[in-house]
Amino acid sequence: MSGWSLRLVEDRIGGGAWLALPPLNRVLYVLSGDVAVTHGSQASRVAEGQAWHGAGQASLTTYGRGATVLRYELRPAAAETAKDPEWPGVDSRVLLAHPMALDPAAAYLMRCDRVEFAPGGEALPHGHRGGGIRCLIAGRLEVRVGGGAGRVMRPGEAWFESGVEPVHAIASPEEATAFIRVAILPREIRGKSSIVYVDPAHAAVKPRTYTVFVDEPIEVGAP
Repeated sequence: MSGWSLRLVEDRIGGGAWLALPPLNRVLYVLSGDVAVTHGSQASRVAEGQAWHGAGQASLTTYGRGATVLRYELRPAAAETAKDPEWPGVDSRVLLAHPMALDPAAAYLMRCDRVEFAPGGEALPHGHRGGGIRCLIAGRLEVRVGGGAGRVMRPGEAWFESGVEPVHAIASPEEATAFIRVAILPREIRGKSSIVYVDPAHAAVKPRTYTVFVDEPIEVGAP
């Protein structure tokens, strides 16, 4: 297994500011505003509520007004000790970084989706086929991992799920709740659900909806 880190950074980008991003497997989710992403010879406009994925060197800027972006990156674990670059007009803060053990001989994909709960929705105990970082963007969610005490997540807070420990999640009874998730999963499940319920009968219960933005194969190799 190889030493990797999945990291989530929130970038608040002022109008006309830009970021120069090194080659990494990454997902950009636009929380507000809209951005232009240049990757190789292609330029893409990514609107609020949409996501982009790429692996090569990229640059990121806004269209006139500012934007807020969730930047998920799969990085060699050793890179976590390096000083992050600073860009004028950009306020970046690391929300979460978590180690991931990946087999360089295995085939993986990077998936980004938005998970939405109606008020009072509940995800009964379950795991996943791989680990990933979630970031709450609306509502409130109590997350119980491995039978432990619950942690109440609020917008802007992030947490990691390995996929191994069972997770029980309970949404706010007063308002709709949503989070953005990026996970590293076996490539063989591309286009398929990653969820595994502790009680298989719970698979018939559908308390939440999913919007998949990215479900793309990635090359991992040695970090």
